[in-house]
Amino acid sequence: MSKYQLFYFPVRGRGQAIRYLFVDNGLDYEEIDVGGNWATEYKSKMPFGQVPVVKDGDLDVAQSNAIMRYLGRKHDMYPTDPVEALKVDMILDHSEDIRGPYVRMIYPNYEAGKDDFIKSLPEKFQYLENLLKNWGTDFISSKISFADYSLFDLLDDLVILAPGCIDDFPTVKAYYDRIASRPALQKFRESEEFKNMPVNGNGKQ
Repeated sequence: MSKYQLFYFPVRGRGQAIRYLFVDNGLDYEEIDVGGNWATEYKSKMPFGQVPVVKDGDLDVAQSNAIMRYLGRKHDMYPTDPVEALKVDMILDHSEDIRGPYVRMIYPNYEAGKDDFIKSLPEKFQYLENLLKNWGTDFISSKISFADYSLFDLLDDLVILAPGCIDDFPTVKAYYDRIASRPALQKFRESEEFKNMPVNGNGKQ
C-alpha cells in the first residue's frame, strides 16, 4: 500500500484526528505543510479549495469527516452492524454540534465568546455521559472506530480550553483517559513535534 499524504497546516486543528487515526493504527503517512504557499501552490489543487486533504494514491479525499469515514471503512474502523454504525455516526455528529461553535468562538470571537461557550459545555457533556454510560463499551462501539479519534481530539481541545471541564462526567473522563493511554497515541503526544504544534491557526490556546 502506498504512503498516505496529509495536506494541512502545521497546527492540530482539523488535521489532528486524522493524525491520531494514522498513528494509532500504524498507517504510513507523510505530512505536506501547505502553510508557506497555500494561496499560490495548493489551494487551487484541493477539491474544495480547503484542507485537510488526504491523498491515497491518485485519489484526493477531502472534507474532514469524509476523510475519517473513508479511512474507517478502508481499515475496519467503521462497524458493519447498522446499530453500531449508528452509534458512531451519532457521536460524530454530536461532536460537530460542539466543534462548530468552538471554531466560531476561537477564530472571530475568542475574548468575547469564551465564557459563554464554556458555560454551554456541561449540557453537551451530559448527553455524551448518558450515552456512553448506557452503551457500556470501552469505545463508542465494541471496538475503536474512526469517530473515537474525532471525539478524543475534540475533548482534548476542550480540556486545554477549560481544564477540568470533563471532571464532573466520570464516564466521559474515563473514556478520554482510556484513549489518551493507548501506547501509540501516548508516545505521539509526548513527542516534541506534538507539544510544539499550536492547537489552532490563530495561536489561541
